[in-house]
Order: sequence, then structure tokens, then C-alpha cells
Amino acid sequence: MNTDDLRQQLMAQGVTQNELQANPLKQFENWYSQTIASNIYEPGAMSLATVDSDGQPWQRIVLLKLFDEKGFVFFTNYESRKAQHMAANKKVSLLFPWHALGRQVKITGQAEKVSSAESLKYFSTRPRGSQIGAWASLQSEPLDSRESLIRRVQDLEDKYEDVEVPRPAHWTGYVLSPEAVEFWTQREFRLHDRFLYTLERGNWTMQRLNP
Repeated sequence: MNTDDLRQQLMAQGVTQNELQANPLKQFENWYSQTIASNIYEPGAMSLATVDSDGQPWQRIVLLKLFDEKGFVFFTNYESRKAQHMAANKKVSLLFPWHALGRQVKITGQAEKVSSAESLKYFSTRPRGSQIGAWASLQSEPLDSRESLIRRVQDLEDKYEDVEVPRPAHWTGYVLSPEAVEFWTQREFRLHDRFLYTLERGNWTMQRLNP
């Protein structure tokens, strides 16, 4: 079944509360597995929203690398703009825009750095070019030209020729511990299905929302 047919099927069926898991992480696992199986491009792509010191929201796409009972994990340079925002304000939000399937998942919570061991474990699995790139990019800083970036890449390739690329100290992971998770399904005439999970005193509650 192609993604258009699957979207139409999901729209026609909709979602009932009885079909949803009591734990939103289990429900996310179900939807994420279906999204991967649909073969849409970058199913782990998610919009990360942070807020700067002036209260101005910023958004960018990052990639989900793993999730478990602790939350949703992504990796970045902690000298980047988003990392500076999270250092001052841990409250962030994520959005998975699975438009091809007529679905969205919105998550809010607080972000914390993962351990150095966890960061190293994931860094060691990255393609070598991405490992070099983590050293070469002074993320979010002004860049005078693309040629300057390519020269840094070449210098680093020469430096680490025939040796393992170490993890930069400034490259780490963040885990967003969810406090609210909303599952959204497209329906005809904008009468969408929306279910909001909220964490209250360590327990999840769920309610249907108006479209």
C-alpha cells in the first residue's frame, strides 16, 4: 500500500480512545513503527522549538536517534544556538510532521544532556564524514565562505587519517522528558482526531480535544 492510500485509510478510520495505549511512549512506538514501515523520507525528522532570552521562539529540524521510557534523544553541538537556549531554558517542544500519513505528534517537556558515555556510544556509530563534520562546523557561528568550511574538513581528514575520529567535547546528546504528548490524525472537513496525554504526579491521563 502506498502512502497516499494509507493516509486515506487512516483518515477514514480515525482514532478512538479505546485504540490508544495508556502510555504515550507506547503509543508513539506504535505510530513510529508504522511510519517507518510506510517508507516515508526521514521518519525521525522532528521540529525542535526553543526560546531565547528575549522570549523569541526558534525552530529547526533535528533527527530522533532513539527513544525509551526516559524520553526522546537527539544530538547536537552544545555550543550551538539551540543548545544555548536549552542551557537557559530547558522547556522545549518537538513536532513530528508525518503529513504523508495525515498524522502529527506534538511533545512538550524539559531537555537534559545525556551522559558522555551515551554520547560517545552514538558518536562511534556515525559515518566518518559526519564525525569529521562535527569537528569542522562551528555550529550557528558566522561563516565567511563555504570554501573555508571545506578547508577545515580537509585539514581534519588529514589530521585523523588512518585513526579513529574522537568525539568532540562540545558534541553531545539531549533527552526530552515528555510532560505532554498530543496525537493528531487528519480527518475530512478539518474534523481531526486529537488526543492529549498529560503527566500528572507520575501518571499519564488522556483526553480527546476538539479539532
